[in-house]
Amino acid sequence: MWIGVLCGLLAGAMWGLVFIVPEMLGAFSPLELAVGRYLAYGAMAFALLLPRLKSLFGTLVPGDYAALVRHALAGNIVYYMLLAAGVKYAGLAPTSLIIGMVPVVVTLMGRKDHGALPLRRLALPLLLVAAGIACINVDSFLHAGPAASSGEIALGVACAAGALLCWSWYALDNARYLKRNPHFSSAQWSALYGLSTGAIALLIGIASWLLSDPVPATPARDWSLFWTCNALLALGASVIGNQLWNVASRRAPVTLSGQLILFETLFALLYGFLYRAQGPRPLELAAIVLLVAGVTWSVHAHSAGRDASGREALDPDFGEGDGMAGAAHRHQS
Repeated sequence: MWIGVLCGLLAGAMWGLVFIVPEMLGAFSPLELAVGRYLAYGAMAFALLLPRLKSLFGTLVPGDYAALVRHALAGNIVYYMLLAAGVKYAGLAPTSLIIGMVPVVVTLMGRKDHGALPLRRLALPLLLVAAGIACINVDSFLHAGPAASSGEIALGVACAAGALLCWSWYALDNARYLKRNPHFSSAQWSALYGLSTGAIALLIGIASWLLSDPVPATPARDWSLFWTCNALLALGASVIGNQLWNVASRRAPVTLSGQLILFETLFALLYGFLYRAQGPRPLELAAIVLLVAGVTWSVHAHSAGRDASGREALDPDFGEGDGMAGAAHRHQS
């Protein structure tokens, strides 16, 4: 079990980088960040998939292509654009904490899929989550920089919430699709998912380049740093991180693995505090405690309810996009 916990912690450390890179590359737009990241990941997926590319494509039908397109958009490209916009306008802490509610939202949205849990059983953990969200939003408005407006902060919070809903929908739709198509292994679908994301990112990048006006080169727009960060993100979060999570999913108990997802949020916050060279403010600390407690309580309540009913416990593999074992993949692909 402890090997699983360690792998879950290391996976969270990799996934936490997803939130700090938009902070480091603030001179680039969310669209540019998404295209750069997924071009790098698509290239890596293509290299890994190349020896079996022909045989794998021979098994696909039109419905598979449609699923890959909508999953690549919802689970990767649109999700990451909204995440990057949330970090840009609201800040890293609010964005990471809001998206850290993924286990709760997936549980609520997938109640019919995973077995109904009465909402009264989730009332108290949801109140903790709501209190945590309130704390982090109040802190964002109280400590907004002189250049930040209330409208921009509200836009960032809305983008973070959109990213949360976008990925949660993807996780459920992806899980349902794989259950209907068991002939795809997790590794096969993951590789196809990464390749389709890279192909769509390439098309979006070309269209954006052709339709937009050239942006003058400035010292702030460091393209070598841009590609270095995106390549490391693709390798660390999308390849290594997901392999670590595969091990964690198999080694850790089901009731624990859902809570291990919180390592991603905690590492994202840690990286943010280190990047700005200061610790959490009181309201930020309160938000962290409330959200971690609420999400952990919710996951535990759901898992306990499932176990008590004698049905299969919640799949531990819901929780950052490209390459998780099991029904749903992690959103950080």
